[in-house]
Amino acid sequence: MSMSRARAARRIAAAAAYGGGGIGLLGGAAVGLLLTEVRLAKRVVGGPNDPPPGADGRYGASFVHRLHQPPLRLGFLGDSTAAGQGVHRPRQTPGALLATGLAAVAERPVTLRNVAVPGAQSDDLERQTTRLLADPGPAPDVCVIMIGANDVTHRMPPARSVRLLSEAVRRLREAGCEVVVGTCPDLGTIEPVYQPLRWVARRLSRQLAAAQTIGVVEQGGRTVSLGDLLGPEFAENPRELFGPDNYHPSAEGYATAAMAVLPTLCAALGLWPAEEEHPDEARREGILPVARAAAQAAAEGGTEVTGARGRWALLKHRKRRRLPSDAEATERTATG
Repeated sequence: MSMSRARAARRIAAAAAYGGGGIGLLGGAAVGLLLTEVRLAKRVVGGPNDPPPGADGRYGASFVHRLHQPPLRLGFLGDSTAAGQGVHRPRQTPGALLATGLAAVAERPVTLRNVAVPGAQSDDLERQTTRLLADPGPAPDVCVIMIGANDVTHRMPPARSVRLLSEAVRRLREAGCEVVVGTCPDLGTIEPVYQPLRWVARRLSRQLAAAQTIGVVEQGGRTVSLGDLLGPEFAENPRELFGPDNYHPSAEGYATAAMAVLPTLCAALGLWPAEEEHPDEARREGILPVARAAAQAAAEGGTEVTGARGRWALLKHRKRRRLPSDAEATERTATG
């Protein structure tokens, strides 16, 4: 874990809080070259550009009559990763996977509402949040946000990116929602981007992810580091875990993502035993200054950060939970 990354993240978060436009972390020429290469890489690898499948609806139908409780409400916001770009079946999207997993843990139906948009940057979160909160009925019980990659590739100043995300988290928290944010993925894992630009992409991504964590935790949300697109599996098995365009996850990649996020989603709703909310030194968990926890999490996919007290945060490496089988995942009732 780099102390310099922690300091950079704190500077970005401070600039976001006080309205700064951004901090030059790398030379403009290097960043411009990187982003040109990323865009060229996306064109070279090609792949389908079909819209993601719609997965809104009610999951866990078998639990409807068991407890006679209203469904839990799960909201999804963000970019193409949140929307499920790159897969063809609704049940393969991260929203559907998490709704099914949450229903199995809570033993209650879960209603999914996904307003994420492929290509979205953090400046679209205000519109997405307004749309989600304008739906009839109560606000979601918990919301998942996945955002940041397009901010990097479109050169949005990191302080502005963090400020926009923090504002969305604040609005959702004030509406009574728990919030879990999947932070900026590691763009250094995109195969057609080569060294030394791969290092630049990784540094930019991790600095934004760490700064996002500080902003989110200060607004009462939790983060899960998507790291190298949600864990070392992506770096080790890119042919399996990336989709046909080598840029978005495949069905197996989204399942890996969901397994990493599900424990934090359940913890946010109080569905895990209380003893699991304490740090386990054997798992390299602990209470750290927020900036240090954020920097450490950015370097390791699947790591959770949640506020503890003041400027301190709890760093957790939660055990990944098995997702329901395909048969269970198809238990969905469309709601329009």
